[in-house]
Amino acid sequence: MADAAHAGPPRVGIIANPISARDIRRIIANANSLQLADRVNIVLRVLAALAACGIAEVLMMPDREGLRVMLARHLSRRQGPDAALPAVTYLDMPVTARVDDTFLAARRMAEAGVSAIVVLGGDGTHRAVVRECGAVPVAGLSTGTNNAFPEMREPTITGLAVGLYATGRVPRDEALQWNKRLDIAIDRADGAARRDIALVDAVISREHFVGARAVWKTDTLAALYVAFADPQAIGLSSIAGLLEPVGRHEAGGLAVEIAAPGAGEFDLRAPIAPGLMATVPIAGWHRLSHGQPHRVSQRSGIVALDGERELAFDASDTVTVTLRERAFPSIDVAACMRHAARHRLMRIPPPP
Repeated sequence: MADAAHAGPPRVGIIANPISARDIRRIIANANSLQLADRVNIVLRVLAALAACGIAEVLMMPDREGLRVMLARHLSRRQGPDAALPAVTYLDMPVTARVDDTFLAARRMAEAGVSAIVVLGGDGTHRAVVRECGAVPVAGLSTGTNNAFPEMREPTITGLAVGLYATGRVPRDEALQWNKRLDIAIDRADGAARRDIALVDAVISREHFVGARAVWKTDTLAALYVAFADPQAIGLSSIAGLLEPVGRHEAGGLAVEIAAPGAGEFDLRAPIAPGLMATVPIAGWHRLSHGQPHRVSQRSGIVALDGERELAFDASDTVTVTLRERAFPSIDVAACMRHAARHRLMRIPPPP
């Protein structure tokens, strides 16, 4: 397997979660899952756009779900639309079929000096990449169950924007946009601490076991913290979005206190997963400001990050949530393509 360590022409990383959009929320809501062949087609469209920008090599996360095998069939043909695709180098790393693969791949790609990482997945996959990739900008493609962070966009256009940035034809100050995040801290009485992040939402649940990771039972929720909230979103952040919308690039976030069933000021109907409407009893809400820690009042339970249960805490722990502005960069696809049009970057001069 090829070594990813490299210096030279610009390279781009691709992390494609081969099992995103297959959790219990889609099953109970009658939502279709994205098939493996569809993911391969998305990757091929990104590769074609990167090739058009002059990217000759791409680093990819390996998997054991079949994505690599199906992609290899296309890359081996080297004819028709697959003739000019970049070379794909797979990271030399163990494959566990868990989120640990994404963590490790993001770190390895950052160490290898990729210019950007294209991410195929939902909010949880993007969170995993951002947690480990440092200052490397991400470009998100929606292939998950909850897709509040990654934009719905044709992969070809995303690939073009990434390629134009990676090859230096769109300057950094125009190509990148800065995003908010939530920092979650659990400090234990014995001095131990746990730190993690969320890109969209951190949810406090009254449950005490991680179990099936996806969160979909709203009668167990105690509080919701969001970095941004769109009333058109799907997922737990839609609860905040339907109370008080907060823009992706607007200052501040929102904290929502959720009551026990029947004990709220009012009930809110929200789409917490594709095709799944839930009734949520609301106790109140207020804005979050940059850098100000908010102590969680729930005495024990689970913290779910971007829709997935991750951290357990008990009565002896102190849990805080802090909003961070300008926390990490992503590719501003629309800005890149506007720059390309204004500066005629996609025009081919006539032959001499």
